[in-house]
Amino acid sequence: MTVTLMACSGNPEVVWNAFRMGNLMLEKMDDVTLFLNGPSVDYLSLDCPDYPISELAKVFTLSEGVLLA
Repeated sequence: MTVTLMACSGNPEVVWNAFRMGNLMLEKMDDVTLFLNGPSVDYLSLDCPDYPISELAKVFTLSEGVLLA
């Protein structure tokens, strides 16, 4: 299955959950594209101890997820 997720929030929890869902779908052998729009484009600045977005983003891209911003 091919899936596209879209995040357009500056809330770290929302962006973190988008990457989490994308990684889960990649584990299930789906083709996943994550489109970041608006404030979520700068996802690295949203990284914090409670929501380690950079770690999830690294796993996402290394697992052949497609990241568009």
